[in-house]
Amino acid sequence: MSPAGERGTAGQGPSGVELLGLGVLLAVAVVLPLVFGLALDAALHRGPLFFFVGLMVGVIAASAVVYSRFRRYL
Repeated sequence: MSPAGERGTAGQGPSGVELLGLGVLLAVAVVLPLVFGLALDAALHRGPLFFFVGLMVGVIAASAVVYSRFRRYL
């Protein structure tokens, strides 16, 4: 058993609160660029160009969030 208050040591996974925070960050990282792309497409009367650009930005941002948050567990 690890002592109380010890977090982020190698071999020990993230806590439930960290995973919940990750879920919220991932949702924001993907949804915001997607919605912005949809709005930009509607304003410029374009096809789904900016939707897909927003999707790609969201996926890249989500990957960066996961990597930066949990690289200490690797």
